[in-house]
Amino acid sequence: MQSLSVDLQKIAKEGHHFRNWANTFGCSPELYFEPSTEREIVEIIQLATKNKKGIKVVGSGHSPSDLALTNDYMISIHKLNRLLAVDNDKGIITVEAGMDLHTLHQVLKNNGLALSNLGSISDQSVAGVMATASHGTGTGYGSLSTMIVDLTLVNGKGERLFCSTTSNSDVFEAARCSLGALGVITRMSLKVEPEFRLEAKQVPAKFEDVLQNWDTVTNSAEHVRVWWFPHTQDCVVWRANRTDKPVSNNPPSWLKYTFVGFHVYQFALNIARYRQSMIPSLTKFFYNNVHSSPTEVVDESYKVFNFDCLFPQYVNEWAIPLEKAPEALRRLDNFINTSELKVHFPVEIRFVDEDDVWMSPSFGRKTCYIGVIMYRPYGKPVPYKKYWRVYEDIMRSLGGRPHWAKAHGQTVDDLEESYPKFRDYLQVRNQMDPNGLFVNKYIERHIVGKQPMAKL
Repeated sequence: MQSLSVDLQKIAKEGHHFRNWANTFGCSPELYFEPSTEREIVEIIQLATKNKKGIKVVGSGHSPSDLALTNDYMISIHKLNRLLAVDNDKGIITVEAGMDLHTLHQVLKNNGLALSNLGSISDQSVAGVMATASHGTGTGYGSLSTMIVDLTLVNGKGERLFCSTTSNSDVFEAARCSLGALGVITRMSLKVEPEFRLEAKQVPAKFEDVLQNWDTVTNSAEHVRVWWFPHTQDCVVWRANRTDKPVSNNPPSWLKYTFVGFHVYQFALNIARYRQSMIPSLTKFFYNNVHSSPTEVVDESYKVFNFDCLFPQYVNEWAIPLEKAPEALRRLDNFINTSELKVHFPVEIRFVDEDDVWMSPSFGRKTCYIGVIMYRPYGKPVPYKKYWRVYEDIMRSLGGRPHWAKAHGQTVDDLEESYPKFRDYLQVRNQMDPNGLFVNKYIERHIVGKQPMAKL
C-alpha cells in the first residue's frame, strides 16, 4: 500500500476475498478498491498500467461464472450509486452505474417511472445487468441493454468517453454489452416509461401441449415465461399484462411457499444428494402441492417481474432461435427420461425479441432462453457436469448462444462464428484497452484468445 497515493490508500483494501452469490467462484485480488468518483477510477487505471496489473470490475457479484474474477486489482462500483438526472418528458433517467436495481426501482417510482421489462432478480448493479445483455421475458422486448440511451466509459488508457448513437458510436455499440472488457462504465442513461402495474396469472399446463401450441403460448401475453418440471409432463405458464386494476391484497401463503416451497424443499434436496432416485418423486410432490394451483396477482411492475431464486445453484442458460426451442426441449426431455441422471426443477423458458446490441445473444433474431439449474442445498455440491454437457450439445447444435453471465464451454472460434459483430466488438475492445488491463481468464478464454491482437 505504500506505493499508493494518499487518495487511493483511502479506498484500497488488502486481503479481500471475493465470492459470487452462488458461492461457485471466488478470488483474492491483490488490491480491492471502492471508488466513488471517476477521478479515482482514472487513478486506479494509471496505477494498474504502471504496475502491469489487470483490473476487473464487480457489481453485486451475482454472475454464476468467473467473468469478474482477478487476482490483481478489483474495483467495486457500489459507491457509484447516485441519481444524476431525470427527464420525465423524454422518459430518460441517468444514474451512476453502480446503483443496484432495487434502488433504481425506488428512484424510478419516486419520479413516477419504471423499467419496461426486467429479469427475475434485482440484486445486480445497473452496469452489471447491462454488461451481459441480461434479459427479461416477452416476445416484444429485446435485452435490457436496448434501454441504454448513452453511457460514460473510462477506458484502459484512462480516457473518459461519452458514448451514444451520435458520439463515439462504435464504442457505444460495443459497450452496450461490454462484458467488462472495455474499461469501467461509470454512468448510464436509460429509456424508461411511466410507472405501471402488471396483472400476472400463473396456470398449470402440460409439456406437450405447450410445445404443440408454441406460437400461441409465446405470444399469449406481453410477458410470458414457462417453468417445466423435468421427469414429468408438468409445466406452469406465467403471463403478465399491463393493467389499471388496483394492487391485490392477497399475500402468498407463508406455509405453502416459504415453509414447504423453500425450507422443506431444500431439506428434501439435501437428502436426495445421497439418494438421487428420490428426485422425480420429489418433483411431482412439490409440483402437486406448491406449484400446480392457478394464481393471480396485481402489483407494481418490478415486484411482479421479480421472483425468489431460492438458494445457491449451479445454472446454465443459452439462447436459441425461438422456432427451434420445441426441438431443443423435446431432446432435453428425451435425455432426462432415458438417462440415469436425475435433475432438479424447474427448467425456465423465456422469450426475447431480436435486438441490435452487438454482443447480445438476441442479436438479429427472436430468441428463446432455456435455463437449467441444479440446486445446492445448504450450499453443498451436487452432480451437474454430465447434465451440462448434454444440454450444451443440444443448444450448440441448434445455433445457441450462451448467456454471458453464466459459465459455458464455447471457445473464441465458436463465439466468433455465432456473432456477426464479434470482430467489430473485438476491434473496439482492443482500441479501448490496448494493454489488456481488463482481460482476465474469462475474457481470454471466450473473447480474445491467448494473443488479443492476433486476429486484427
